Amino acid sequence: MIHPKTELRFINSEVGYGVVAIDFIPKGTITWALDNLDREFTQSQFDEMLPLYQNILDKYSFRNNRGNLILCWDIARYVNHSFNANCLTTAYDFEIAIRDIYEGEQLTDDYGYLNIAHPFEAIDEGTDRKVVYPDDLVNYHSMWDQQLLETWPYIIEVDQPLREIIPQHIWAKVENITGGQEKMDSILKCYYPG
Repeated sequence: MIHPKTELRFINSEVGYGVVAIDFIPKGTITWALDNLDREFTQSQFDEMLPLYQNILDKYSFRNNRGNLILCWDIARYVNHSFNANCLTTAYDFEIAIRDIYEGEQLTDDYGYLNIAHPFEAIDEGTDRKVVYPDDLVNYHSMWDQQLLETWPYIIEVDQPLREIIPQHIWAKVENITGGQEKMDSILKCYYPG
């Protein structure tokens, strides 16, 4: 489920639609969490589908660490890629804002951690990276882990509208990590090597 203070907007003809904040979303806010309405498809289910459905899943889903395709039921499937993403996934089936996101700004992910099947050339943002590769998670997990660690303390300090859909055992981990009783799992746990 995507953060409730967002909406779908047309960005431009090159990007198409994107998810935009309709209010200020502070650093540390959970911006997306896997919920009971999101659909999970195995590779065999995908293989048995008509090409029409396969194309939809290719465009709008991501792979989890088991190689299953996750299709978000809401506008979360329209979150666009950025090499300067303002949201970052965790090993706990939720994403957080790694910096403040302002009203009118897109929520973005780096597709490098979404287990894409094929490389693609992204819009040039003036970064060293120009192409998203299937193994980006292996190559950049240390950098992303550092960003998560720097952001983690804010999670328990800011309002969390999606808190109620985070399982209690996961929230206990969040609090333990913040309090130093437990080590944060690396984002590398999200990797699917297939």
